[in-house]
Amino acid sequence: MNCSAEKASRKWPDGAFRRGRAAMVTAAAALLCLGMQAGSVEAARRAPGFPWDDLFGTRPQRPHKTVRRAAVPLPKPRPAEAPAAAKPPAAVTQPPAAPAEADRPSETAKPAEVAKPAEPAAPQLSACRQALTEEIAIAPSIPDIHGAGGCGGEDLVRLEAIVLPDRRKVAVQPAAILRCKMAAAVVDWVRTDIAPLAQSLGGGISNLDNFDSFECRGRNRIAGAQLSEHGRANALDVRAFGLANGKSISLTDRSVARDLRETVLHSVCARFSTVLGPGSDWYHEDHVHLDLIERRNNYRICQWNVYDPLPQTAPLLPAERPEEAPPRAVASKTDASKADGAKPDRGKADEPGAAKPNDAAAPDSAAETKPQPTKKRRQSRRL
Repeated sequence: MNCSAEKASRKWPDGAFRRGRAAMVTAAAALLCLGMQAGSVEAARRAPGFPWDDLFGTRPQRPHKTVRRAAVPLPKPRPAEAPAAAKPPAAVTQPPAAPAEADRPSETAKPAEVAKPAEPAAPQLSACRQALTEEIAIAPSIPDIHGAGGCGGEDLVRLEAIVLPDRRKVAVQPAAILRCKMAAAVVDWVRTDIAPLAQSLGGGISNLDNFDSFECRGRNRIAGAQLSEHGRANALDVRAFGLANGKSISLTDRSVARDLRETVLHSVCARFSTVLGPGSDWYHEDHVHLDLIERRNNYRICQWNVYDPLPQTAPLLPAERPEEAPPRAVASKTDASKADGAKPDRGKADEPGAAKPNDAAAPDSAAETKPQPTKKRRQSRRL
């Protein structure tokens, strides 16, 4: 039995219809498959993405959008009346390097100099520092000191000498470390008050005895006491000043003239806010303390008792007789014999056998003058 497709129409009357229907079914199936694939791609695009979706690179990449470049504007044409463009300076031609230098490898070439950092600007000097020039004092600046407990200070100088108006120098022995304002006050005091006073004593002042200046300590060197002005470099202890003739004038010596010490007292109390000397406490019996501490209402302290000179006491032993003194006067023999003849009875009376005129009456008078004990006294004795 022959069942081929060519002869199917011959055997069955609907053979052609069947072939057409089979072709239509095949086409519909193909269109359905294409539609399902397109739907899955569109769903994948619209589905939200997660960080782990593209862990192994399976997620399809989105196509990048085309970038539209804006048209670059061109410059306007140069007008005809514009001035001519300046020509660049001619390049300076350097002479060719020597063959020896040209043959050197590039490794030996020096590296370019590194630009140095800009140096910090110098700190601006204070008005006191600008006024304290070498014409009035030798006082170089020193770095600021910031110690423990507030010790130290800023704008410090080392006062080495004071220059007088006649160009002579008064050495500060040893050099004092002070604040600029305190050093300026000491310089003005010496130049204005002490120099003229010392000029009338012995050729002028030559040095200033510095007993103490900057020292990080409490007041009177007591442990735990309030910080002294010495710890702030704001105080100076003066013991004496020397003269050009070699003499030294101690400010606390009683043998120094009282008028001189009172003059110095009035000068320092007018310039410094604190003056402590003999009589203030036993810490300042051998020197004078000066400082510029600031108090309320500009309160000042001036405690310095100018004592009178000690009285001159007589020597304990008499002075020795000098060799050139005249001999002492001696009585003559005639005077001695007259003195012996005037006392004959006295010698006899001194003999053991001589009787004294009042010896007999002596016992009776003694008995009469001797008080008799009373009855009351005897009773008291018995008790």
